[in-house]
Amino acid sequence: MRDFLEQEIVTGERRPGERLDESAVAARFGVSRTPVREAINQLVSAGLVDQIPNRGAFVRGMGLAELVEMFEVMAELEGMAGRLAARRIGEGERKRLREAMAACAEAAESSDTDAYYYENERFHQAIYDSCGNAFLAAEARRLHIRLKAYRRLQLRVPQRMRQSLAEHQRIVAMIEAGDGEGAEAELKSHISVQGERFADLVASLKAPLPRG
Repeated sequence: MRDFLEQEIVTGERRPGERLDESAVAARFGVSRTPVREAINQLVSAGLVDQIPNRGAFVRGMGLAELVEMFEVMAELEGMAGRLAARRIGEGERKRLREAMAACAEAAESSDTDAYYYENERFHQAIYDSCGNAFLAAEARRLHIRLKAYRRLQLRVPQRMRQSLAEHQRIVAMIEAGDGEGAEAELKSHISVQGERFADLVASLKAPLPRG
């Protein structure tokens, strides 16, 4: 349910300022209002919904410039995490990173974008866990949550999933080789939405985000 609501918001099916009616959502999914409230709270944490006291939950508008800025910061955070992970990763963390990589490969092989999306999350979490900096890991996770809906859309662009897998393979190779600068560069490129990748992301939205 949370994923469906998230998808409707980022693709413009639910417009900025639209109220999320708990009763209507509960009836649609055939559930009580409790899981609906939980889903809405998760969307609030992700920055997609505003909770206004005594009024309810409303879809939050996000400008194109804000989205670009968040991706820029995410690229820097991920790059730093990769650079530190290349220096600090332990054997247990290395094993988890390899397992996450293998799970991504299996999902890509089956052309299952939804499965790949969740395994991709595990992959990036494994890098955060390997960086040896709890503050950096927490900030990266926080922004990862804010951008996860848009990153999910990216994976639905033709060939993007296989491109992402190839990028994962290069990232793992750099981390395992202890090449901090290489890992940082690969992760920044992996997250960046410049050029054609940004055009693909915007084109994937049913209603393009407002500029500014």
